[in-house]
Amino acid sequence: MIRPGVRVWLATSPVDMRRSFDRLAEHVRTILCHDPLCGHLFVFRNRSAERVKILWWDQDGFAIYYKRLERGAFQFPSSGEKSIAIDSRQLIKLLGGLPVDIADNVSRHG
Repeated sequence: MIRPGVRVWLATSPVDMRRSFDRLAEHVRTILCHDPLCGHLFVFRNRSAERVKILWWDQDGFAIYYKRLERGAFQFPSSGEKSIAIDSRQLIKLLGGLPVDIADNVSRHG
């Protein structure tokens, strides 16, 4: 369960999955224009969308969650924005390989 007040931001463009803590944090800062130390979750995918990484600041350091689907691809919504805010329910759907509907979301950035 995600703590109250923590937002989930999807990066809409793919990133190199060889990136780790520092390079993902720099991507959050320079490309997505967010503070990687804010405690929000930042979700990244590779080009084929079969892998995702989630970066978050866990009060005393960065943590990464990494998942690979054995079949299919993660269903990231399309958008002209650099990042899209989703809620925890939508994150669970995304991580399960299901499509995420962002029609009701109003939080977009960039």
